[in-house]
Amino acid sequence: MNSTKHLLDPELHPIVDAFPDTPLIAETLHAFRRATQENVELGDAEAVGVARTEVEVTSADGTNVRCLLYVPKTAADNRPGYLHIHGGGYVIGSSEGSDATNLAIASRLGAVVLSVGYRLAPEHPIPAPLDDCYAGLGWLHEAAESFGVNRDRIAIGGESAGGGLAAMLAIKARDAGEYAICHQQLTYPMLDNLTGTDKQTGDPLTGEFVWTRERNVFGWASFLGDADAVAPHVPARLESFEGLPPTWMMTASLDLFRDEDIAYAQRLLAAGVPTELIVYDGACHGFQMIPGTALGKRYARDHLTALAKGLGITQ
Repeated sequence: MNSTKHLLDPELHPIVDAFPDTPLIAETLHAFRRATQENVELGDAEAVGVARTEVEVTSADGTNVRCLLYVPKTAADNRPGYLHIHGGGYVIGSSEGSDATNLAIASRLGAVVLSVGYRLAPEHPIPAPLDDCYAGLGWLHEAAESFGVNRDRIAIGGESAGGGLAAMLAIKARDAGEYAICHQQLTYPMLDNLTGTDKQTGDPLTGEFVWTRERNVFGWASFLGDADAVAPHVPARLESFEGLPPTWMMTASLDLFRDEDIAYAQRLLAAGVPTELIVYDGACHGFQMIPGTALGKRYARDHLTALAKGLGITQ
């Protein structure tokens, strides 16, 4: 395949060297995990008026799942809540990697944020990751009163695999009817296990950078294990989209997930679910990790504005 670098925004060209195309396989997985953790730096929560603490939630199988909780220090009633789910292809990543974003949400929107450190595949395939996220949603609902959170103003969201898990969580919560979700915030969500396979190779202009077809196949195989590829664990296989929460979704023109994300948004719209879809031209998966770019700044603004709207905050 000819390189698509000429289609990539010039400010994002450093991503080509920052994320070399090293195979993501069982033998390299732990090296990938170490590399992602080495670059993580927690922000100054005190400086932005937020208390950041660790809490544990109990998953369906009794496992205690570590989460990061962000609570604005200014006392308030009728606060919004946000359940965040980190990315990493279902196999890497941690809540700490999204610390800057979650601090901004807590400090600027006044929201109580719970970021779930769900168990990773392949050591923990389905249903564990989704069960962990559902336990986090339950914890946030049950603890809402003690933090001044309005249970009718709890949203969910995440990036990449975190966006995929958020989509799964919205389906699971709708079907269970136990916990309300007012909005889902999906950043290039990972929704379809067939993307990148021989059955669904997709547009050759997508998927060259950061998250490739090969990495996607490994991530999904690790996540699914021996289980059938059905909803909610594969959101793209969902039959009925009715009753899902209002949605904001962002994808990118060179992202491997572009077409599956657009298709998912179209099906939400066809079911009457209020949905906003943005496709960033010249961007690839993970583009906002390159600091100081115009596209990264645009994403930060769009993401915060859309989440504020979803939480019923007037800015």
